[in-house]
Parts: sequence; structure tokens; C-alpha cells
Amino acid sequence: MVLMKRKISSSSLSFKTSARPRWRIGSRGSPLALAQANEFKNLLLLNYPDLAADDLIEIIPIKTTGDKIQDRDLANIGGKGLFTKEIEEALLANQIDFAVHSMKDVPTILPEGLEIPCLLPRRNPLDAWFSRDHFSLANLPSGSMVGTSSLRRKSQILARRPDLKVVPLRGNVQTRLEKLNRREIDATVLALAGLERLNLADQATHILSAEEMLPAVAQGAIGIEIREDDQRTRKLLQPLNDWKTTICIQTERACLQELDGSCRTPIAALAQYDEKSETLSLRSMLAAPDGSKVVFDDRRSSCSGALKMGQDAGKTLREKYQK
Repeated sequence: MVLMKRKISSSSLSFKTSARPRWRIGSRGSPLALAQANEFKNLLLLNYPDLAADDLIEIIPIKTTGDKIQDRDLANIGGKGLFTKEIEEALLANQIDFAVHSMKDVPTILPEGLEIPCLLPRRNPLDAWFSRDHFSLANLPSGSMVGTSSLRRKSQILARRPDLKVVPLRGNVQTRLEKLNRREIDATVLALAGLERLNLADQATHILSAEEMLPAVAQGAIGIEIREDDQRTRKLLQPLNDWKTTICIQTERACLQELDGSCRTPIAALAQYDEKSETLSLRSMLAAPDGSKVVFDDRRSSCSGALKMGQDAGKTLREKYQK
């Protein structure tokens, strides 16, 4: 899926397990991450019912650096790879067979020896608005505090409402909603896909359209990472890969990679497959962190030109932003 590779150092990880199961799934330990790991496990069992007979699949929670550090913005402590590094180390050390990732957390360059040959069907990629008293961003009183640690969300909020205060907000979904209920903030924005997986989507105040809040690259998609030389595992994954999700995510990530995107740069992109025309549309965005400048790009392509469309979108965004 990604041509370029990066080197990763292997740390000494150990897991207390009894007799080794046939298949070991590595995942972050948050409720959402474990819900995603179980979604993958259930798909495996659906396609290979015999694996359920002897409980041959184990989910192994792994705490990542991003999970350990909760008092600073991701942009200030190393970016997206903080949620994948330890899991990828376990995969390279043959301590797990699969790594389950939220694709929006995965750097565009994978470690040497690893690949992502399988993307599960994408959930709704949009964002959800949460507020106790105000239905939408437009309704918030001047000076209200919106909690988010996403520069992408911050830039789009401030571009529309520079009179608001955007404050850092880390932690899992439940933690963020608790802070809202305690009135530490007036509103927050969360990924709808994660809420759906936690059966919390009905608590959202309002679903933000892509015009109101363009989502993160690959938001809503789950990727399964394996060792490149593990043919047995790759074969097992073949029937699980969703080709429509794959082509959309590849397109969005091609745009991100062209911009050399990280958590320090507000970038958004959403590729969508049109069943009727059998073509892809792509809307992408590059912004200043304070929302003072935001540029968009819209284009359409055949599926065969998807990667080039993503790359061209990234180039165009850079040119527009530099003018």
C-alpha cells in the first residue's frame, strides 16, 4: 500500500501469555481500539468459523507512547507514529501476527518489513459535534471554549469562528465527554466512526457535513498490518480486504504524503467512490494552524488514476497555500 519505508528500532517487549494461539492480534488498549480489534476478530471468525472452535484468536493490548502521554498535544511530542510504534515493534519481533490500526493514526511511510494489505470496510468518515447547550458551531456564544487536540479541527473551527477559544483535549472518547459534562469545555468534536463502534453515536448533538468539517485523512478506516514475509497471514486476510475503502484511503494518503503531512500540519481529505459513474471524487484541505488561511481542492478521477489524483491534489494545495 505504501512504497516508502522507514526503519524502526525493536525494543524488548514481552507478553504474559499461556500456550501460543494460532493468531495474535495486537491493538491499543483503549475501549475504541479494542472495539476495532474485536471487529477484525469477528470478521476473521465470519470467514473462518473453524477458528472459533478452539479459541484460536487472541487480542493482545499494547500501551503506546501516545496512550501514556496525555498532558501534551501530539504535535509537540512526535505526531502520529506515537500510536503505532510499540505495536509495530511487537509485530517485527513476532510477538503478534496482526496489528490493528485506525488508519488516520498511521504515518504514510511504514517501517521496513511491514505492510498493510487489508483495509476493513470504512465506517462513516465524518465528525460529530457535541455541546450541552448549542446545536452547532454557529450557535456558540463568542468566547466559548471548544476542546480538541486536532490541528485539523482547530484550524477549521477558527476559520469559521475566530472569536472562539480552542483548548487542548486529550484522552479517550469517554474521558472527553466527561469533561464536556463537567462543563470544563463548551463543545467538542469527535469522529463519528469511533462513536458508532462504541454505540455512542446517538449522543452526538449534530453530525458535521464535509462542508462544515472536512475529516482527517483515512478517518473511519481500520488497517491490518502484517510482516511482509508472512505469506500465511496475507492469505488469511485476502477475503477481508474492502477494495472501495482501499482505493479511497490510498487516494487520501497519496495527497497527505505529497504534502509530507504530520500532526503539525492541518490537512484534511475525503475520497468517495461514486457507484453510478464508477469514479472517485476527492476534496482536500491545507490550512494554517490558527485558521487564518485555508485552501481547498476538489477533483474527480477514474479509479485507475486515483493515486495520481491524490498526488496532484497535494501539489495544488501547496501551490495555492504559498500564493
